[in-house]
Amino acid sequence: MIYVSALLIGVVAGLRTMTAPAITSWAARCGWLNVQGTPMAWMGAAVTPWIFTVLALAELVGDQLPKAGSRKAPGPFIARIVMGALCGAAVGASAGMLAIGAVLGAIGAVIGTLGGFEFRARLARAFGRDLPAALIEDAVAISLALLAVYRKG
Repeated sequence: MIYVSALLIGVVAGLRTMTAPAITSWAARCGWLNVQGTPMAWMGAAVTPWIFTVLALAELVGDQLPKAGSRKAPGPFIARIVMGALCGAAVGASAGMLAIGAVLGAIGAVIGTLGGFEFRARLARAFGRDLPAALIEDAVAISLALLAVYRKG
């Protein structure tokens, strides 16, 4: 299950770069992901979820603007892979598999970036405009992130 969760949080990073670390850090803070005693323990620090949440909210707003750049451009694509690896590492660290989690998170980010681009483009064509597609993508990203990190305490 950890493998699927690490891959899935990477997919989220591919959809929304900062949503993945925001929800992952909240999961670490709330104890859903036990990262204490691992190199990823900082994800559960008191301030970390707040920082990532502010960045995620800014991204959600910025993504709706007409000047939002392509997720497939080198900078944004690399950022998504890095965040996917980071979040995958946190998920993996919770089960003693930090490196495997990081690799799966990075792979998931590539899948999410390319698949999310195509998914949103098709939705936008179906709706005749981008906004509904963007909002659906936001909801999918948040839902998948919660699914990936939630663990019953």
